[in-house]
Order: sequence, then structure tokens, then C-alpha cells
Amino acid sequence: MSEQASARYLVCVAWPYASGDRHLGHVAGAYLPPDIFARYQRLRGHQVLMVSGSDTHGTPVMLRAQEEGVTPKEIVDRYHSRFVESFRQLGLSFDLFTHTDTQNHWDTTHELFLNHLHNGYIYRDKQLQPYCLIDKQFLADRYIEGECPICGYPHARGDQCDNCGNTLEPIELLHPRCKICGQSEIEFRETEHFFFDLGKLSPRLAAWLREDKEHWRPHVINYARQQAESGELRGRAVTRDIDWGIHVPVPGYEHKVIYVWYDAVIGYLSATREAVALDGNPEAWKDWWFDPQVKSYYFIGKDNIPFHAIFWPAMLIADGRGMNLPYDVPANAYLNIEDKKISTSRRWTIDLPDFLSRYDPDPLRYALTINAPETRDVNFTWEEFLRRNNDELVATWGNLVNRTLGFAYKRFEQRVPQPGPLDDLDRALLRQSEEAFRRVGEEIDAVRLKIALSKAMELAHAANRYLNEKAPWTQIKTDPQAAGTTIYVTLQVIDRLKIILHPFLPFTTQELHHFMGYEDDLFGRLTIQEVEDARGMHLALRYDGSEVQARWEPGTLQPGQKLRKPHALYKKLDPSIVEEERQRLMARLQSAEG
Repeated sequence: MSEQASARYLVCVAWPYASGDRHLGHVAGAYLPPDIFARYQRLRGHQVLMVSGSDTHGTPVMLRAQEEGVTPKEIVDRYHSRFVESFRQLGLSFDLFTHTDTQNHWDTTHELFLNHLHNGYIYRDKQLQPYCLIDKQFLADRYIEGECPICGYPHARGDQCDNCGNTLEPIELLHPRCKICGQSEIEFRETEHFFFDLGKLSPRLAAWLREDKEHWRPHVINYARQQAESGELRGRAVTRDIDWGIHVPVPGYEHKVIYVWYDAVIGYLSATREAVALDGNPEAWKDWWFDPQVKSYYFIGKDNIPFHAIFWPAMLIADGRGMNLPYDVPANAYLNIEDKKISTSRRWTIDLPDFLSRYDPDPLRYALTINAPETRDVNFTWEEFLRRNNDELVATWGNLVNRTLGFAYKRFEQRVPQPGPLDDLDRALLRQSEEAFRRVGEEIDAVRLKIALSKAMELAHAANRYLNEKAPWTQIKTDPQAAGTTIYVTLQVIDRLKIILHPFLPFTTQELHHFMGYEDDLFGRLTIQEVEDARGMHLALRYDGSEVQARWEPGTLQPGQKLRKPHALYKKLDPSIVEEERQRLMARLQSAEG
């Protein structure tokens, strides 16, 4: 195996709260990009481990359970299973998608907590916490909201403002109110907690952030450096006064649980341990976390930058065992819907299961990537989705495939034709298709997926222009060999585009692979498994690409290869869906307000 082929990538994906369906904003920001990146690196022959899972301990879970009058576990079981199924339908190739209420995760969290405590980075202190006089209980971060003291947003939470992205403490909120009863009968009472000493870690964190980070997105590294060098980082509570979560592993504190911000990021480590254990090699997790050659990428939305560019690296440093720090944190901006900011409370969302109940996955993957929120907030509209599907997937890429394979199947005995001598136009297109592997690959390596997909589609446009200029349907009337050469060259380019587009469009490229006469599996297999540990059974989504033979390199389609009868890869959508979907959105909004 070459040095390049032995590279290893740990792909860490944001953990969704198991309290509601994922919407298109989540998919565009955090879940689709890592899958594209992981599929590409696998095609390059690299080792990839892509992990995540449902965050079961967040207060959003408790709030949903309280609203419905059920237990938090019932909420977790419902939405975790929905995540697993909708991610499978979207083709997200998790080596393991698990959840945080496993014994493995509890044990890993306790291990880091005790290491931090032993190393002097966790201390006990008292603080004022909000207490609702009506509900007679302390309020966890998301049980309290108010006005952000920084930007004035009226619905800031006790831990963070979703509008400006700054982390907060409940006592900083202006005009705080209880989310349970909706009242402002709140006082701040003293309670003892454990704190993670971010201030003590600031010098080491700042020094690490000053190292070469040119591959980081400017908005991520600039924010992280500013925070680390500000002198304002301080101890942050890692326990709280509720009964849902991982118990504190210190005698006398069993009535408190570990704060979800602390336990969720540990999930990247615990999921790695679970994944390799399921493969029968429980000690192999060390290869992913201690080998300095492993590159770890953390795919998140911009609201999660503090937790992945500040808190998690600090936690890894404080652990003291020398585990790898993040290689990159390619955080994305937000996706808006029809010119409005997504709001789950107002139901202004397009939920993933709902979308997939009416539309195929690859057109969604295409639309969200070609307009990805990589450097700024972007807008999703149903009109644009229709145009992307009909004008680009159907009319450009799909049409190139359909007319070329259809012509070859019908006029060349269902086989790849034998080419004659190549002319300058033929050679130029083949060179362009070879060069596309480098051009697109460089962009995916840099996690510039929007540009990468655009460059892939440039090749599809070029192939269409070539086909129109050569006109094999006319050539065949007077020079069948020339027509055969044209079709051969175009099929070669399609065969290469099949590989280049696979990370973006895995389902339809698998279909195309079959049409072109191949017997092997280009896609790999996604399976839902039931896994048992000491805390019970849980569902896990797992990817198996062991039988995929394709590589990120231009192959050579052999003349005479038997083709299969093709059909359209993409469905042309009726323009009426735009108004239908807008009305569906408005109905959801009115229902929430009503």
C-alpha cells in the first residue's frame, strides 16, 4: 500500500439532540458534508472512521418529554430510531451512528471526568443558578430563556444565543423566564457544582491555535483565537441539578448529573471505542486517537464552534494522555428556508423524513451541496430545488447519461463500441476528464464541497457540448466507426464522472454503475443493527464498504463490455410542487401560531 493510501481520517459528526426530527438546515450544515468527505477519502483508498450518534441527555429531550407527558427514554427511543432510518435513506455512510445512553459512553465520560479531576482541571465551587419559584426546581440551561445581553435577541437560552452564537450563563440573561411555566418568577440560588477550568487551560489552548491552521475556515479560527487569547475564558460548570443524564462519579454527588455540553463531545471518543469493539478489536481505538498521522475532522454548524474549537480541544489537553487534537473544524453557516430563518418552535422547517417521503435522496444531496452554506448563510427555496433538479440533474447530467447509454445500447449491440482513431476533440475531452479527478479532489480535500461539485458538473457540461458537436446520431448514417468513437469517448467520460460524482450522488451513481455493465458494488451497504450493552439494546447505523472496488482514478472502460438497458436516473418534477410545498410550509407555520 502506498504512503498516500495508508492515510487515516477520523470523521466526527455533530451529535443531534434526540428530541425532534432533523431538518434540511441540519443536513446542509452538519450531516451531508461529512458523508461526501468520507466517501471521497474511501475512494482514495484511505482508512476512514465516521462516527456520531444521538445526544440523549440534552434538556431538549426533557422538555419534549414533559410536553408530551412521557419519559425522556421514550422520546430518545422514538427520535433515535427516526434518525437512524432517515440517515439510512439519505445514504449517510456512518461507520457507526449510536447514542450517548450506552454503558460504553457512560464509562468513557466517567474516565475523562476523573482524569480532569485528578489532573487539576476540574474543581468544586458554588454558583448562583436560576430557581423557579412556581415549579420549585432549579432550571437547567434550556429551561430558561431571556434577552441576550450581547445582541438583544429575545429568545436566547441559558447556555447560548442562537442568534449571535455566543455562549452564555443563565445569570447573564436579561428578563429571564422559565420555559416550564412561562413566568418570570425566578430567583438565583446558590448551589455547588464541579467546574472545568478553561481559564487555566487558556495558554496551552492559545498556543495550539497559533500553530498552522491555514486550512481552517477564517470565521472558525479567528473566533477560536480571539476567545483563547481574550483572557475571558473561565471555569464552566460540568454538572447540574437534574435527574436525567450521566451520574457524577464522585461519592456524595450522585444526585447531580454531568452537563450535556461536556458529555456530548466525549461521544466522538466513545463512539470510536464502540465501533472498533463491534468489529472485534476493542483496543484499536488507540490507533485513531494517539497516532499523530490521523487527521480528525469535526463537521458542525456554526453554533457549535465554541464546543469544538475551544471546549473539546481543551478537554483533550486536560486529559493528559496526548490524544489527537482536531485537525480541522469545517463549521458551516445556516440554511434559511424561503427567505426566513429556520425555526423549530414556529415549525418553519422542512424535516428530513417528511422530505424523503416525497422526493428521492440524490436530488436533495445535490441541491444542498451546490448551494452549501460553507462561508455564509444561504437560502433554500422550492423554486430553486425544482430548477436544480430539472435543469441540472435531469437536463444536464441525466440527459448526458440517458442519450449516450441509450444510443450505445440500441445501435452498438448493447455494448461499448470499439473506437477508431481519436482526433484532437476526443483527446481534449478525455484529458479534461482525467484532470477532473485532481481538480475536484483538491476541493473536497479542502472541504470546499460546493466548488468541488461545480467543477464536476463543468465536465458534464463539456461532455454534452462534445456530444452535440460530434452528433453521433448523424455520424452513424455515413461513418459508423466515427459514431462508435464518439460514443466510446463519451462513455469513458461518463464512467469517470460516475466516480467523481459518487460522493455527492451515491444512489444514482450506483444505478449508473449497473447500467454500464459492472457486477460489483459501488455504493456499499448501510445496515441498521440492534446492539446490546449493559444499559440495554440500542439501534446503530453502520456502513460496510468492504466489497467496493472503485478508486478515485480514471479507469478505462473496455470496448465490447456488455451494457444493461438504461432508464432515467432522475425524475423531472412538475412546477406545481413549488406552490404545493410553500402551502405546506405555511400550514405548518399557522398550526404553530394557532
